[in-house]
Amino acid sequence: MRLWLVRHGETEANVAGLYSGHAPTALTPRGITQAQTLRTLLQEVPFDQVLCSALERAQHTAQLVLASREVPLHTLPLLNEMFFGDWEMRHHRDLTREDAANYAAWCADWQNAIPTNGEGFQAFSQRVQQFITELTAWQHHSNVLIVSHQGVLSLLIASLLKMPPASLWHFRIEQGAWSALDVCDGFTTLSVLNSRAIWRPEA
Repeated sequence: MRLWLVRHGETEANVAGLYSGHAPTALTPRGITQAQTLRTLLQEVPFDQVLCSALERAQHTAQLVLASREVPLHTLPLLNEMFFGDWEMRHHRDLTREDAANYAAWCADWQNAIPTNGEGFQAFSQRVQQFITELTAWQHHSNVLIVSHQGVLSLLIASLLKMPPASLWHFRIEQGAWSALDVCDGFTTLSVLNSRAIWRPEA
C-alpha cells in the first residue's frame, strides 16, 4: 500500500502566524492555487481511497485535488490537527502576555504541558496512533490519499518509521507538495518527501 500525503493549502491563519488547530480558517488564493497544482501533479495516480481530516481547510484541499474524479472519500476526525483550546487563532506574542505562565510551560515542555483548555501532545499522539491502527481497514488498497495537517502528517511519518514521537520535527510537510510512504508487511519506507514533480506511472 502506498500512502500519498498532502497537507492542506495555505490558510489565512498561516499567513497571520496564528495557532490554528480546529478553528475554521479559509484557504488563501495561494492555498487554492497550491491545491489546484497538486491536482495536476497527481492526476495520473489511481487513488483507491481518500482519507481526509474533518476540518474545512483539508476538505477544501481534497476537493480541489480530486476535482471531478470519483474516488471514495472518508472523513476522519482522527486526522484533525491538534486542538489548541483557548490559544486557537491567537498569536504567540499575545499569549506571552495574556496567558504567560501556561504558554511558557508549554514552550519549555511541549510534550507534557497542555495548551489552556486544549489537547496535549500525548493525547494528540495517541489519536494519530489510533489512526495508524485503523489503517489496516484500507491495507488491501494500493493507493490511498491522506489529506491532513502539518502536525498529523509529520507525526504519522515518524510513527510509521518507528521513530519517537518527538521526531516529528524532522519531517516538515510543505504546502503544495506531495509525499509518499510505502507500507508492506508492517514495514514502512519514506519514498518521497515534498515533491513538486508530476507523478507518472512506470512504463
